Amino acid sequence: MTTTTPPVTLDDVRDAAVRLRGVAHRTPVLRSRTLDALVGAEVFLKCENFQRVGAFKFRGAYNAASRLAPEQLARGIATYSSGNHAQAVALAARELGTTAVIVMPHDAPASKRVATAGYGAEIVTYDRYTGDRVAIAEALAAERGLAVIPPYEHPHVIAGQGTAALELLEEVGELGALMTPVGGGGLIAGSATAAKGQYADVRMIGVEPEAGDDTKRSLEAGRRIEIPVPHTIADGQALHTPGELTFSINRLLVDEIALVSDDEIREAMRFAFERLKIVVEPSGATPLAALLAGRVGRLPRRVGVIISGGNVDAERFARLCGGAD
Repeated sequence: MTTTTPPVTLDDVRDAAVRLRGVAHRTPVLRSRTLDALVGAEVFLKCENFQRVGAFKFRGAYNAASRLAPEQLARGIATYSSGNHAQAVALAARELGTTAVIVMPHDAPASKRVATAGYGAEIVTYDRYTGDRVAIAEALAAERGLAVIPPYEHPHVIAGQGTAALELLEEVGELGALMTPVGGGGLIAGSATAAKGQYADVRMIGVEPEAGDDTKRSLEAGRRIEIPVPHTIADGQALHTPGELTFSINRLLVDEIALVSDDEIREAMRFAFERLKIVVEPSGATPLAALLAGRVGRLPRRVGVIISGGNVDAERFARLCGGAD
């Protein structure tokens, strides 16, 4: 028996927003006349770099964790992440009075490892190029009786991520296009659910680094494509294939994927710092990079952009903006 019911709905996103009220930050929306003039559109930047843990990931992590049964919360939570979801689950666990075990690549940015540990999580490292982070996390969860909250392959995580777009639309109204970074696909899946659930004609544009174009290839092929784990400064988007659940949503709701080079990402980070006065991590800068580099076709009059995070330490930020990383 088949069903046409989507795995995540606009009502799910709205329900997540209620659950997050007073827990997650309602992040600011920034404008820049300089940016508008450069790209020829009115651009509205939803700045999730000001979210708790410095990234949108807290929304989905808390929405999912807060729905666990008390007996499961008492046993703890596990996940796998290169950094932002790791911090998000660690903080959500602390907020809910439980513990977290995080599987992180050994080459994850040091600032993200330190922050994750600072929220009280236990960190287990692996090699992202040879290890299977999902298998490692699931083995730990089975051994210890933990609940796994994956970075994107979970309807409550996706619904939570969609609250960023929901807030943006509540504040600025209808948009002609909405742009987000794409890693595993949870942010754009939740954002598309929130946006197209209200404005069917909004153009959903995802942005990936050139080296990590797994979602673009998958959408073009009509099925999930695997690529070698990409080498890119956008560590939050260094994945080899889209999520199964997220892809099932994105193949229906995402209109296009733009690609940007590492140099274009660096330039966008510099622009955000010098002209917008904000710090954006490489993955969070990819939609801005696509706009500045002209990687998107003719733009509508009003464009929303979700700046997904700002977790980059000062030393790496200086190297990246100086072109040395």
